[in-house]
Amino acid sequence: MFDFDQYLGFLAFLTILTIGFWLLIFLATFVIPYWVGGSLMERLKELKEERSAKNK
Repeated sequence: MFDFDQYLGFLAFLTILTIGFWLLIFLATFVIPYWVGGSLMERLKELKEERSAKNK
């Protein structure tokens, strides 16, 4: 059915596809929400500092 070279190519393709899939899942569930949440917290802290500086 497959020659050995085709078998190795197919395994390499499956490996790259699997790594890409799990990387996408990791980014979508951990990295991007952490990044967005951190930038929101930082922005709220800046707004609070601006408001307190303006009131003084």
